[in-house]
Amino acid sequence: MAAVDHRSATGANSEDPVEQLAWRRLTARHGDRLGEIMDEYGWPTSELVGEEAARAAWLIAQHADRQLDVQRRALALMRQAVSAGTASPRELAFLRDRTRVNEGREQVYGTQIAGVRDGAPVPWPCEEPERMDALRAEVGIAPFDAYVAEFARG
Repeated sequence: MAAVDHRSATGANSEDPVEQLAWRRLTARHGDRLGEIMDEYGWPTSELVGEEAARAAWLIAQHADRQLDVQRRALALMRQAVSAGTASPRELAFLRDRTRVNEGREQVYGTQIAGVRDGAPVPWPCEEPERMDALRAEVGIAPFDAYVAEFARG
């Protein structure tokens, strides 16, 4: 699996329809390929494919917003890998939130930002906002306020 250059993800946020279409096609191709890899090997752990490719697989799943089937399969396989100690609980938390948001459900960890209000990033609705920072700590994610401060710096 080839590495994903996250810096080239500008098409996702571009106002240019040509760049948006190119981004959609790229993420669809990557999602399709990840689906094939999961069919053949299961979740591509770092032990199986190396650190860089394992991170790329997670990024592909994370950005497969128009391929909910791919996100759901990746989520299930990643859960198994985390249970086996071969995948990152932090990355699983991000994928869980992203998948839930794409399903129209509340997120758990507050990793997905809905927009900006009064200059501050606002998360998509969370199941238990009062427990969000405790849940984040359990998987190695900084408290929400520290996360959005970093997010705002870009």
